Amino acid sequence: MNEVKKPYKYVGTNPVRPDGVPKVTGLAKFGNDYRLPGTLYGKILRSPHAHARIKSIDISKAEALPGVQAVMTAADLPEQEFAYVGAARVQINMWHMSRNVMAREKALYEGHAVAAVAANSQSVAEAACDLIEVDYEVLPHVIDVEAAVAEDAPLLFEDMITRDVDPVPTKPSNIAKVVGFEIGDIAEGFAQADEIVEKEYRTAAVHQGYIEPHATLARSDADGQVELWSASQGHFQIRNWVSNICGIPLGDIKVNPAEIGGGFGGKTVVYVEPVAVVLSRKSGHPVRVNMTRDEVFKASGPTSGAYMKIKIGAKKDGTITAAEGDYYYQAGAFPGSPVMNGCLCSYATYNIPNQKTTGYDVVSNRPKVAAYRAPGSPISNFAVESTLDILAKKIGMEPAEFRLKNAIHTGDPMVAGNSMSHEGYSETVEAIMNHPDYKKPLGPNQGRGMASGYWFNGAGESGATVFVNADGTVTAATGSPDIGGSRASMAIMAAETLGIPYEQVRATVNDTTSVPYTHVTGGSRVTYASGMAVVNATNKVINELRARAAKIWDVDVDGVEWEDGHAKPSSSNVGDFEPLSLAELAAKANATGGPIGTSEALSAGGQAPGFSTCFCDVEVDPDTGKVTILRFVLAQDAGTAIHKGYVEGQMQGGVVQGIGWALNEEYIYDDQGRLTNAGFLDYRIPVASDLPNIDTIVVEVPNPNHPFGVKGVGEVCICPTMAAVANAIADATGRRMEELPMSPPKLLDALDNRDGGEL
Repeated sequence: MNEVKKPYKYVGTNPVRPDGVPKVTGLAKFGNDYRLPGTLYGKILRSPHAHARIKSIDISKAEALPGVQAVMTAADLPEQEFAYVGAARVQINMWHMSRNVMAREKALYEGHAVAAVAANSQSVAEAACDLIEVDYEVLPHVIDVEAAVAEDAPLLFEDMITRDVDPVPTKPSNIAKVVGFEIGDIAEGFAQADEIVEKEYRTAAVHQGYIEPHATLARSDADGQVELWSASQGHFQIRNWVSNICGIPLGDIKVNPAEIGGGFGGKTVVYVEPVAVVLSRKSGHPVRVNMTRDEVFKASGPTSGAYMKIKIGAKKDGTITAAEGDYYYQAGAFPGSPVMNGCLCSYATYNIPNQKTTGYDVVSNRPKVAAYRAPGSPISNFAVESTLDILAKKIGMEPAEFRLKNAIHTGDPMVAGNSMSHEGYSETVEAIMNHPDYKKPLGPNQGRGMASGYWFNGAGESGATVFVNADGTVTAATGSPDIGGSRASMAIMAAETLGIPYEQVRATVNDTTSVPYTHVTGGSRVTYASGMAVVNATNKVINELRARAAKIWDVDVDGVEWEDGHAKPSSSNVGDFEPLSLAELAAKANATGGPIGTSEALSAGGQAPGFSTCFCDVEVDPDTGKVTILRFVLAQDAGTAIHKGYVEGQMQGGVVQGIGWALNEEYIYDDQGRLTNAGFLDYRIPVASDLPNIDTIVVEVPNPNHPFGVKGVGEVCICPTMAAVANAIADATGRRMEELPMSPPKLLDALDNRDGGEL
């Protein structure tokens, strides 16, 4: 593992988080905490059917109910052009998005919004929803991805022709799109292999499980101006979507960021915001709309469930010669699953000369999927890393050694036709192999499994404003909602750049009118991209501080340098001047030219991917199928850890969610297409008693494209977790679990009724 020398005062430390006190004292304001005088209660009427044509909606009785101020349907939203826009991985179709906010022709899943009301009280709003008469024609539905691609499957869209297939299909289907990538000669690669493993895997849809339901408050002025308070991962994106869906100019919308009680990708989408805006405009009052937990599960995006076919070949010496994968991902009711990510990430940690991955984006009568922590990558990773475990055993090679032998390095080819741009993967494998617990003996019914993961990490548009206050304190404002500790990271980087104590910098998250455009908090992009904006703006402030000192000293600015929070004479400055502190320069700001501050707006590139490797030890109760995780160790390349505590927290959080995904979490539907476990009593997320201590190893291979070497850390931590648990269970039981979750009933059935097969 590379040792990184950190000549920093504040980078890599663990200062007190800026949002800590307001949150532990209950003063922090989340999405549902905002109120304005005259605020109305918004309530959404949702479809009870998984698939139904909407023949008519009669809102007259609801409108006549005393206390009701407004009622809306999809007719109150402008029709959208049917078009896919944006980069291939994240294409958006506003026709689909608008219909997900409010159904038009059909209700496509249980919980699909069909109408909404605003009333003086919650009880009146609920009563008004009960008075709305919807005439449905119930249609056959399809829930699971394999059933959805069957020849005779009910069609969600009778005119949907699969995109990106040559020749173009003549028959509609539920396959919205096919993506494919290939390098090398796949047939020749398998011909070179001494051992080949082919397996099929299935994963269930799982929800992000954020503790705070979606909530928003909207206010409309008589001049058409709209203001929102929203718990989201990107208030600029909320502004964009509301503008499009409601037909309001961007400049007429101001969105204020609330504190956010978790998101993990699931709050990069709009559900309630356009509804609140329309109801506010129709009623002339502020309107607050928030989801119940039941609505969160039934009507907001989980991640995809999937069906996958994997084929990998290797020589006896451990060299992987070829790898292939077919991935069928549920998109939910509208196209847009993260299957392309699954294709691109599945083999990305390995130097495999012959690769082919094909992805199928499949619609079904479920809520439209949303991003969930490295969207798409953990799903395909489960299949690939499980298969690699089998292959390592077949050729008689230790699993970590097998991965290290095939580790990708800078310049090695990747399936999209590009090449790997950064190191960091092999260092995580070596860190795991060197961990003192990796070789510890295990007892009866216990097993050990390991796996590795990959995520692209993001960059993109970010803005920041940095200014110096009169007392010498500094404010660093960004447009990035703080989910994983970004305010602390921004303050640390600004303090390090300026050479002043961390405590003298206040980092804030500002509204859409007071900082430049900033993309969402997602994709592990914020510390990298918004951090770069903060550093660049801070450097501009330093240049201005040097200019102010030069003015005071009556010298050229080149005669002034900045060091440790002070303007100092440079070696070329022959004058005898005492250094000026930032506080001294701030006090003289009006006399030397006025306030000191500037903004930076950029579209960052040069991000480095994330790599992680983990191992876990499990014990399986042979009588019940219950899995107890005894030990979990994760090594992850962070580039440079800005706030080490936050980095470790992100790593541990990703592991916890992966454990839930591996062992318990799933959407369960009845034969009518209704979700039967829409609450935390029945949808089983891990609690503290389910978890071991999670040991983290922060590997640091700095990214040279960032001033402090940052690589994103929020997502790759989850990627290998499910496969590591599956591999450990196989080691403990002699049973290879090929379907998630590996819940006690499924595992017990495997123990009682199935031969061991390939492990």
